[in-house]
Amino acid sequence: MFQLIIKIIGLTMVLIGVILIYDARIITKRFFGFGDQNEGANGLKILGFILAIAGALIVYFTM
Repeated sequence: MFQLIIKIIGLTMVLIGVILIYDARIITKRFFGFGDQNEGANGLKILGFILAIAGALIVYFTM
């Protein structure tokens, strides 16, 4: 049961990471001003990449 919960958390992290990577420009337009869009988009893409890798590692090592 515990492994199933950990896998679900890992898959959720991967999902959020992929969404942040692909929709970074749209998210920054919604939450940041016009001057910070490029830096905000880059930051969200980096955060999404780290979340996706961490989630994938969690799922891989709980198998």
